[in-house]
Amino acid sequence: MPTPVPSGLPELPVTFRPTRTRVVLLSIGAALLAVLTVLSLMLEAFTTGDRATFIGTGLLVFGVLVLLSRPKVVASDEGVTVVNLTTSRKLAWAQIVRVNLRAGDAWVHLDLSDGTSLPAMGIQPGIAKDQAVADARALRALVEAHGTAGSAT
Repeated sequence: MPTPVPSGLPELPVTFRPTRTRVVLLSIGAALLAVLTVLSLMLEAFTTGDRATFIGTGLLVFGVLVLLSRPKVVASDEGVTVVNLTTSRKLAWAQIVRVNLRAGDAWVHLDLSDGTSLPAMGIQPGIAKDQAVADARALRALVEAHGTAGSAT
C-alpha cells in the first residue's frame, strides 16, 4: 500500500536529473558527430579508412557524452534508485540516513545506514544550481517522510 504523501512533497515516483546539463551534453555530442561525419564525407583527399576514423571518433565522443548524461535519482514508493555513470543501486527508504548537498559539492551525497556514503550524480548544481538545491531539498523531505514511516513499521 502506498505511503500517503504529506503536502508539499512531490508525487511518487519522481525522477531527479540534471536536465540542462543533459541537453547541453547531448546537443554537443550530436553536433560534433554530425560535423565529423559531414567533414569526412566532403573531403575528397580522405581514404575510406580516414572517413571511418573520423566517424568512429565522433561516435566515441558521442558515446562518452551519452554516458555522462546518464545520471538520475528516481524516488518511488519502494525506495530510491541512484543511477550514476556506470552503476545503478536501489535503496530502501530506511537505508538513507541523510541527503547532503554542501557548498562546493559536485553532486548530492547520500549517507547510508551502513556507514557509507553514496554519490547521487543525478542531482548536481553544475549549470542549474537553484534547481539542484530544490531537488536536494525535495529528496531530503521525501527521505525524512518515508524513512521515518518505514522504520516505525
